[in-house]
Amino acid sequence: MNLLHALNTFVRVVETGSFAAVARETNVNASAVTRLVAQLEEHFKVRLFHRTTRHLSLTEDGQDLLDHAHHLLNAAATLEDSVGHQSQAPSGHVRVGLRPGTARLLTPRLGDLLGLYSGLSVEFVVRERFDDLIEDRLDLAIREGQPANTSLMARSLGTFGRALVAASSYLEERGVPSSPADLPEHSCIVHNVGAASKNWRFTGPGGPYDIEVSSRFCSSDSEVIRHAARMGHGIALMYELQVLDDIMTGQLHRVLAEYPTERTQIFLIYPSRQHLALRTRVVIDFLVEQFRIVGSRAARTSWCEFSTSSSDPIPAGEMAV
Repeated sequence: MNLLHALNTFVRVVETGSFAAVARETNVNASAVTRLVAQLEEHFKVRLFHRTTRHLSLTEDGQDLLDHAHHLLNAAATLEDSVGHQSQAPSGHVRVGLRPGTARLLTPRLGDLLGLYSGLSVEFVVRERFDDLIEDRLDLAIREGQPANTSLMARSLGTFGRALVAASSYLEERGVPSSPADLPEHSCIVHNVGAASKNWRFTGPGGPYDIEVSSRFCSSDSEVIRHAARMGHGIALMYELQVLDDIMTGQLHRVLAEYPTERTQIFLIYPSRQHLALRTRVVIDFLVEQFRIVGSRAARTSWCEFSTSSSDPIPAGEMAV
């Protein structure tokens, strides 16, 4: 048995939560992956996993081996780098979990990354939220706030708020609110994520404001909300990341920018810092750089407010990504 290879397979089974997923990554039969883990169990005379038909979980011995495996594999990778193997191109498949708006924002630039590395493939797993990286078989995920699971690594990508946006057709017909107190008189499009979805909170002059808006249309899908706003159905409160390119190109206009919402730190999370495949590292670097660009452009959107004094479109600026 090649111990390093077996330990690497064991680590990937833990990170993906699936023998079959590792088999697909390495182009072998699932039975070969199972056999390697069994050889490790025989070698160390311990049981590494609790197995059910739907879920894998580490035993105490398995967790202990995982900690040692991370250190050993990281040391091996460092050794390879030190003797000149750092020029090897990354290859393999990386699964990234992210929200719909973030996926749409990042997709146009993904070709630049894939063009650099012919052996790399990236999968965007798009949902409104992710609860468990291992259960969802994710290598990386982008989420708001620090993860509750302290075993996960978290790297800050920046701090972002939400923006009130509407199409010019709606604002020309209904007028522009002058303060958050005007919002109950407007048609608002609500992203329905729970009981407090219609309570919109702002700071700013005379604030804080806690406004209960009225809504004739709501949806649990943030992309549906964005599309409804672009169609002129009302004012929406949306994450800056999701509407940044719409604001920069004038398809949506920001209103009440002087009344900001609470800002939230965005994190890139992943299972392990000690042993990251090169393919995962380059995707991390790509995401960090894209969020740096997005963050600098988001800081400039406050001037993109709709003005009734001019029929000219809002200056487009650059696309976010």
